[in-house]
Amino acid sequence: MTEFWQITFPMPGNSERAARSAEDHGWDGLYFADTQCLSGDIYSAMCLAAKATSRLRVGTSVTNPVTRLPAVTASAITTVQVESDGRAVLGIGRGDSSLGYLGQKPAPASRLERYLEQLQTYLRGESVDLDGYDSRITWLAGTGQPKVPVDVASTGPRVIAIGGRLADRITFAMGADPMRISRGIAAAREAAREAGRDPDELSFGAYVNVACDDNRQRGIDILRGSTGTFAHFSGMSKAASEGLQDAPVFRHIGENYDMANHASGRAAHMEGVPDDFVARFSVVGPAAYCVERLRELIDQGLDRLVLLTGSRDVDPAHVAASVERLGNEVLPEFR
Repeated sequence: MTEFWQITFPMPGNSERAARSAEDHGWDGLYFADTQCLSGDIYSAMCLAAKATSRLRVGTSVTNPVTRLPAVTASAITTVQVESDGRAVLGIGRGDSSLGYLGQKPAPASRLERYLEQLQTYLRGESVDLDGYDSRITWLAGTGQPKVPVDVASTGPRVIAIGGRLADRITFAMGADPMRISRGIAAAREAAREAGRDPDELSFGAYVNVACDDNRQRGIDILRGSTGTFAHFSGMSKAASEGLQDAPVFRHIGENYDMANHASGRAAHMEGVPDDFVARFSVVGPAAYCVERLRELIDQGLDRLVLLTGSRDVDPAHVAASVERLGNEVLPEFR
């Protein structure tokens, strides 16, 4: 059965409420954004969320290979694994606003790859060679919990290949294009085969901006900011957007990304971006249309969908109404 996840910012005082609401409305998981200058600490938030729920999975979406050492990340997420009784997921990518608000660019793919190698070794309870020093997290063996799965957020071919070699799960940030997701899955599976792994060990998902609203314009307005955030991953490099219908729009957003207005529809990088692009990159429409589009994505071989449901500067009432319809009218169609 396909899993459906939401994303929330771990604002102090809100994590338990957000988690209970997600569980009560039938969601399978709740990802917490790791962006320390915009919200609170993800690991304390996830522990609180886990204690407030009984079945909801919790994860990072996404952490990065810069702001914490691999051992720190492995120890923190395993703490969540214990407190949640095995419901934790470690989502990781090159980094975005977490690094942008520190004046840094996303980590190079090579740094992410090296970090993943060390992180997975720590999570397995094995020793990591740190320039001749044998480093191990000694308390993991006594937890009685399975290893935390690592989920790599991927857009371009190089990170997709890294995920195929090293991740347990890959979640594509490519929008709602079934063909593009199908190609991503094929590339990841091939990378796994070349690395001597069984491709069937990989689990696949996708980040998708969704507004369930009968008013198309209102739905587009709900998603304009979050669409820009996820579209700019495709504009970061030529390889990520080459040959795509909307390549010029991706490059515009990527080259002009306004980090000061991250996830805002009024950000400078969204000036001149047509509504039709937002509608193509996202899923906007009545419940039946959302079900049809999401099912088309799932049919490419996805095990989960991570639904982005609104921008930072949009009317919260409009987002709440859309999320309620997703929970009441869309998700039940997949159960």
